[in-house]
Amino acid sequence: MDYEKTAGIFFLVLGLIFILFPMFSSELVSIIVGLSLVFLGISIAFTGYTLKEMRKEIAIIVILIGILAIILGILFIFYINAISFIVAFQFYIVGFIMIILGICGLLSKTGKISNFTSILILLMGIVAIALAIFAGNNPLYLAIIIGIVLIIEGVAYLLDD
Repeated sequence: MDYEKTAGIFFLVLGLIFILFPMFSSELVSIIVGLSLVFLGISIAFTGYTLKEMRKEIAIIVILIGILAIILGILFIFYINAISFIVAFQFYIVGFIMIILGICGLLSKTGKISNFTSILILLMGIVAIALAIFAGNNPLYLAIIIGIVLIIEGVAYLLDD
């Protein structure tokens, strides 16, 4: 069996799990992300400790980043849904960038088409922030949407010649 067919079956099964068990799947993703961050943080902190003799300032920064990664990992394991947090964070960043670009485009007043596209960019930024709020408040729907996307991707892999 080639790579595309195997990936297609894997995505189909994973998509069905996300749709049938959205709470379980989003919690499982949070635990996996959290454990990964904890282990990464431990590794970073040890790396910073070994740098202590060479560059003390850099070592302190690296150790603090490791501790921050450990704290975020623990939060993802026990408190925060990683899927909704990460997706919401990405939408917030994109939304704010688009709003700033839209406002800058409107203030530059370069032409009718430019004003129209600036308004569209501004509106899309507002939509992106609305999606961020939605993703942060409803991890169940987000898990179902991820499941649907995984199924579509799986079918695309299976139908690809």
